[in-house]
Amino acid sequence: MRFYNFLSRKVEEFEPIAETVSLYTCGPTVYDFVHIGNWRAFVFEDILKRALSLNGYKVKHVMNLTDIDDKIINKANEQKIPIKEFTDQYADAFFTDLEKLNILKADVYPRATQDKYMQKMMDLIQKLLDKDVAYKGDDGVYFSVEKFDGYGKLSQLNKKNLKKGARVSSDEYDKESWTDFALWKYKREGEPSWSAPFGEGRPGWHIECSAMALSELGESIDIHTGGVDLLFPHHENEIAQSEAATGKKFVNVWMEGEHLLVGGEKMAKRLGNIYTLSDIAKKGFEPLALRYLFLTAHYRSKLNFTWQSLEAAQNALNNLREEISGWDEPKVGCAEFEGNFKKAVNDDLNMPKAIAVAWEMVKSDYPTSAKNQSIKIMDQVLGLGLAGIKKAQLPKNAKELIEKREDLRRAGKFEESDNIRKELLEMGVEVEDTGDGPKWRVKLKEQGLSL
Repeated sequence: MRFYNFLSRKVEEFEPIAETVSLYTCGPTVYDFVHIGNWRAFVFEDILKRALSLNGYKVKHVMNLTDIDDKIINKANEQKIPIKEFTDQYADAFFTDLEKLNILKADVYPRATQDKYMQKMMDLIQKLLDKDVAYKGDDGVYFSVEKFDGYGKLSQLNKKNLKKGARVSSDEYDKESWTDFALWKYKREGEPSWSAPFGEGRPGWHIECSAMALSELGESIDIHTGGVDLLFPHHENEIAQSEAATGKKFVNVWMEGEHLLVGGEKMAKRLGNIYTLSDIAKKGFEPLALRYLFLTAHYRSKLNFTWQSLEAAQNALNNLREEISGWDEPKVGCAEFEGNFKKAVNDDLNMPKAIAVAWEMVKSDYPTSAKNQSIKIMDQVLGLGLAGIKKAQLPKNAKELIEKREDLRRAGKFEESDNIRKELLEMGVEVEDTGDGPKWRVKLKEQGLSL
């Protein structure tokens, strides 16, 4: 397997540290419903995990849920409800949508406010204080960027070419400056707080992921992923605080998913182009159609979402299901197509190529029983739910009509045969004339798969 490593800016052969691959993926901040841009990142990570499994690797997957930060506190206070009650509703919605997109669940979903991880964060901050790479300010504990020589190696920012920013307590800040960042924020009015040796307060955003990853996966992990917008400052800060504490390389391979554009523009509330899975459903589309759309672009390429592109993805998915529904029970597969599919997947998750291989096989002259076996193997990575499609059953009287139509065609009575074709279409049966005789398939509506 070969992956593009943002740390080296090269495609590299993947070499795991141990028998089980350690995978950390940045999860959602549970202050709102997850939008489709975030879902693109989560589907990319799911494809990665499935690809590792296809290659025989065991994977330990950890995804955090950020359930304490500035946005959460502000919105919970506005609604005048406890923070846990506020975040739980969005965490539950996240897991519900996760299933709709057929995303495999992580092994562990640590939350920042859980006692175990809060203690891990405190321990990590204390370690950084003891090593003199962190210091106490008047409003919290900060990481001293100046004291970490490797700062900027992931985002390839050169401190000499950037302005020195003021120390900030905010979790997100100017991308044109480097600055000391908050590890711990001292107690403020209207905010939850925890007792710590260095002062009562709450954690900053960046320290959460480091503490959780180190706690669950060890001091050095194989792969860390997220959206490309997290490269700086979040992932850069994770490296700094983790490596400063342990003295070891934090992550071997950094994989970052590109942006999802909407109508050619970045998603923004002012543009009214932030969509959720609920918005997708209201338009009559399946979440799996969105997953299919994500597969049509490489994870490192921007993807432009339009309702027309989603409609095309829904149609392609429906056509794929209809093809499979006419196939015989699976037997020995198509080795050549399976090999080409795996080759594409292993080439830095080239899913556009992989899905093209799948369609090439679908349209091939291989026996349908062989294609059925192979599509099930391919779907272990595609995750489109194709393995559950059963062979279609003709509606009552359709078989007799197909046979009658063929007799009319042989007799040259084409107008009458066309009338029967129309009658079959009304029943949901599509007939194609081939050199081997008529072939039929039942439209999704007859299979209970309609929208």
